[in-house]
Amino acid sequence: MNYQSKTAIACVLLGFAMASQAADQNTDASQGDSNTLRISHAADRDTRADLSKYFTGKALVNPLFSAEDDSHATAASVTFEPGARTNWHTHPVGQQLVVTDGIGWVQMKGQPKQTIKAGDVVWIPAGVKHWHGATANHSMTHIAVQERRDGDNVSWDGPVTDAQYNAE
Repeated sequence: MNYQSKTAIACVLLGFAMASQAADQNTDASQGDSNTLRISHAADRDTRADLSKYFTGKALVNPLFSAEDDSHATAASVTFEPGARTNWHTHPVGQQLVVTDGIGWVQMKGQPKQTIKAGDVVWIPAGVKHWHGATANHSMTHIAVQERRDGDNVSWDGPVTDAQYNAE
């Protein structure tokens, strides 16, 4: 995929995230009317920091929007400190990662890890076991967008070992 295509996809995803920020908490309009504009303010969405069940190292998850009404998409901005990463996991409908800052790695099970940087957009197919996080020496932030199927958007597995993380 060329740079222009990646940039276009990133812009569409970021525009979708910005336009669709309807979280479960403290919206400015009635939740009952699907034709009502809803705004979810960042200050009203709590950062999740205790992620040791699903991550190695320190990461912060800032929810952006959750699946509501006819939408099945959810999204969060995730910041990984150097060395932090997710556990192995899968998504029933796949996952898009829009890297917004720093340098990280992503790896699908059985394949070499790949470097990702600010501006990159990653597609992980449905049901493919993978992990993502910061490199050992740099932090990384991405927006993760995934859809729910039958109420689930992720299935977690075990931690990525240091040997797996450090493998070339």
